[in-house]
Amino acid sequence: MKHNFKKAGLLLTGVVMSSKLFAQTPDTTAMSKDYVQPFSGANNFRTWSIGVHGGMMTPYTIFRGKENDYRTPNERWGYGAYVKKQIWHSLGLQANFFRGHVQGTNPADASYPYQRFESKIKYAVDISANITIANINWLKNRSVISPYVSVGGGSMAYSTSLYANGAENYTARTDDFHQFYIPLGAGVKVGLAPGINLDLGYQVNFVQGDNLDGYNYGSTNDKFAYAHAGLEFALGKRSKPQLARHNPVSSMRTEYLMSERALQIQLDQQKAQNEQLRNDLNTTNSNLARLTTDSDGDGVFDLNDKCPNTPSGTKVDGSGCPLPTPVTKVIVTEEDRRVVREAIKNLEFEFGKADIKERSLSSLDRVADILVNKNFSLKLAGHTDNVGSADANLKLSKDRAESVKAYLVSKGANPSRIEAVGYGKTQPIASNKTDAGRQKNRRVEFTLF
Repeated sequence: MKHNFKKAGLLLTGVVMSSKLFAQTPDTTAMSKDYVQPFSGANNFRTWSIGVHGGMMTPYTIFRGKENDYRTPNERWGYGAYVKKQIWHSLGLQANFFRGHVQGTNPADASYPYQRFESKIKYAVDISANITIANINWLKNRSVISPYVSVGGGSMAYSTSLYANGAENYTARTDDFHQFYIPLGAGVKVGLAPGINLDLGYQVNFVQGDNLDGYNYGSTNDKFAYAHAGLEFALGKRSKPQLARHNPVSSMRTEYLMSERALQIQLDQQKAQNEQLRNDLNTTNSNLARLTTDSDGDGVFDLNDKCPNTPSGTKVDGSGCPLPTPVTKVIVTEEDRRVVREAIKNLEFEFGKADIKERSLSSLDRVADILVNKNFSLKLAGHTDNVGSADANLKLSKDRAESVKAYLVSKGANPSRIEAVGYGKTQPIASNKTDAGRQKNRRVEFTLF
């Protein structure tokens, strides 16, 4: 019994270790490969599948209990196939078929004349509900491992041979039976590729009778276990995911990301449109500003201004060009000339300087009155004698003419109508050899016009 227990333990350990190894396989499938729009119907999935399997049959089960007809189970091979229709993510209906042998020795009653039995299961067919416990992997987009449990009911046909005690290979009797049975199973399906799964399962078959081993001993019905490994193949278009392995949470996440991306694209497009509208508005404002700009402030927009940069206050026509200045005839009277001559006569400067002496200012005031009242133009020409260098005399003559202009402007004269120049000693009107001649040469001439 311990020997058989160890065998069963090794089998289950192998199943678990295989599951762990496959569970570590990374999911490199693109997110959109298994995407199906949530709540879109089963026609978007592969719901039909077929499977084949083979494994070990034994009267030893995890529900063995204390009362068994034969104490020593022997392992024999079995095989089978199934067709499954997946109804929901977690529920499928499966039509199963299997065959095999169940064998045991060492009857519980030592006085029983038959040492060994062997039951040949000719066929066993059933309909089972296959319930996927977890097909949602919260860490990956695709579930690699899908644990399941199954329960159903069906009919089996088998023949049982009993072998007499002490007679090697001597068949005492052979009986044929048909019995109802209940298969109860559990296992895992490991995704090897899209539409291909490794099926590792363990199934206990509860026979509704006590004649599987040909020996009615105790008060319980017979049962036997079938541990198997096989392959499942999904039917249908390869472009569709298998419903049993589909991760609906991943599709909902993909749906959310797609909606978020679509919204982001819409926002980006709206931002681009807003930016374009803003640029268009700026361009329109710029064009409008260019059309209504009057840089020189003459009242004519630059677009129509044919004479830009006219001085401030200048009266212009409709094209922005200055209006002709009315010509005023200037008449210089003899009295005006007399006032100028008197100012020239009385004009004196400090020696070697451009400072006007105090006694000359009253005459200049009368000249300023003429310039202000009659808007005359005046040319001031400064001259010196030949004492000193030419450069010094030229500068002094210029400074004295500018000094007179500055005084007249301070009295209200228009500076644009007064010209001040210096000629130095280049234009004498008398001889520089005498004091009287040099005195005449030191002058500022006034030309009124």
